[in-house]
Amino acid sequence: MRISPSLFKTLINLWPPYLGAGIRVGHIGHDWRRVEVKMKLGLANRNYVGVHFGGSLYSMTDPFFMLMLMKALGRDYIVWDKAGSIDYLKPGKGTVRALFSIDDALIERIRAETAHGDKTLPQLSVEVQNEQGEVVARVHKTLYVRRKQEKKEKQDRPD
Repeated sequence: MRISPSLFKTLINLWPPYLGAGIRVGHIGHDWRRVEVKMKLGLANRNYVGVHFGGSLYSMTDPFFMLMLMKALGRDYIVWDKAGSIDYLKPGKGTVRALFSIDDALIERIRAETAHGDKTLPQLSVEVQNEQGEVVARVHKTLYVRRKQEKKEKQDRPD
């Protein structure tokens, strides 16, 4: 099923884990290459010392690089999250924001590295910033990408 960025934005903003944590997708580019996510500090995502839970900061960034690459590469590719880590740089207060972006060079590199059936493990990162533009956390993601193998009957069928 093909889904538009605006419908996906509506659906993910209603997804209970994001809704409950105060995570909101503010924008998804028409080509899925830019995504903006925000999270307000509230009772559901505030830790004991009054700042954002580290898990909430990671959660607000979790699926987006995978989804963006899936949309950019198309149905001929398998895309999975392989690994992730987060560096906490300062307490997250107020509204925090993450801006995800992928470019043509990344897409071309992935297509070239997987052209003969090999996998590639692109490493991407995104910064979570506070309202003053200061970096609160840096999230690192490693993805697994491979071109799908053609089904045996397609390979054996004459053109």
